[in-house]
Amino acid sequence: MRRIMTLVPKYLALICFALAALIPFQYMLATAMTPSSYSMPYPPILFPETMYGGNFAEAWNANHFSQYFLNSLIIAAVATVVIMLVSSAGAYAFARMKFPGRDVLFYLYLFSMMVPYHVLLVPTFMLLKKLNLINTLWALILPTAVTPFGAFLMRQSFMSLPSEMGEAAKIDGCNPWGVFTKMFLPLAKPALTTLGIFTVVGSWNDFLRPLIYLTDDSLMTITLGIYNMQGAFSTNWPVLMCTVMVSII
Repeated sequence: MRRIMTLVPKYLALICFALAALIPFQYMLATAMTPSSYSMPYPPILFPETMYGGNFAEAWNANHFSQYFLNSLIIAAVATVVIMLVSSAGAYAFARMKFPGRDVLFYLYLFSMMVPYHVLLVPTFMLLKKLNLINTLWALILPTAVTPFGAFLMRQSFMSLPSEMGEAAKIDGCNPWGVFTKMFLPLAKPALTTLGIFTVVGSWNDFLRPLIYLTDDSLMTITLGIYNMQGAFSTNWPVLMCTVMVSII
């Protein structure tokens, strides 16, 4: 009983912090469900008296938002699949295959993680321009295909698995590709899932690279679509909050 009494204040404090963290989302929902003529009142209203759902239809049809949503979905899906394949294959080579200079090459590969992200924007832009990939969805997919973080994460997962598994598979006649795909890769699903989640979130929320590499309105992502919905003199906040809600969900 005494232990329960000591835990009650802690849980109450955590519940209060959780409710405080939900206030911005509730305010976003309240703004999305109010008519344009009644948006952004002061003081803010968290629970509107009347609920108006027409803003969602207007948000989906306004400014090609459905196309932006589809572009972001394609980029996130393809980039995730490519990164998971490339990172897992490279990590398996660094973890289980022996070749001269393996460790040195891996440490040099990890050293690239110290290079700031923004430093690579201009060289990447020049390279993509020479390859005629500017203003295409591939400009947002191919540069992220090789990530040191993904290789490092998957390598640590493969290193934690017993090497006897691979040796037993080789004795049974399994080739190196079969050992990778049938033995080690299925056991590395937790790390592979973690890498996929990070990749999806990063690709979906990316704003700077689409802003630099894309100019065609039909190829823009959902982050650029939300940014373009903010006018210089006026903004339809309920519709904007609807697009933000769809993006977050």
